[in-house]
Amino acid sequence: MMTIIACVDRNWGIGCNGDLLFDIPQDMEHFKKQTAGKTVVMGRRTFDSLRVRPLPNRRNIVLTKNRSFEYNGVEVAHSISELLALTNNEEREVFVIGGSQVYARLLKYCDKAIITRVDAAVNADSYITSFDDLPEWKVLSVSERFEHKGLFYNFTTYIKDVH
Repeated sequence: MMTIIACVDRNWGIGCNGDLLFDIPQDMEHFKKQTAGKTVVMGRRTFDSLRVRPLPNRRNIVLTKNRSFEYNGVEVAHSISELLALTNNEEREVFVIGGSQVYARLLKYCDKAIITRVDAAVNADSYITSFDDLPEWKVLSVSERFEHKGLFYNFTTYIKDVH
């Protein structure tokens, strides 16, 4: 199974014009800590938006329909079945890191979501499904509330309830 990791606003927005909605250093550190030494799966547009490509100290897999896409240090899957074949025997945790289409397509293969919930509503054009609206998903834990430059946020972990 896979784990979704994302930073969202109050409306479950994740991005605008190809950029993240928030630049919160502690969220970036949290992301690095969670994904270091693991496998990260992303769409090509998310890959293109990264400041450092590929993400260091991680196995990077890009899910794209573009058959000519290649990048040194990155594995490419052109379909969900190719992705599942690449990660089938993966011993490391597999993180889905975006964007919205990849989150939607891989949701059914995920059993955990680590969401940085920012208590703000901002202009977004890219969204993730609200885990609060999915009856099979339950809150496992919520961190203390943090603040950065007037933005309040916490780290919320959801798990899929299989019962």
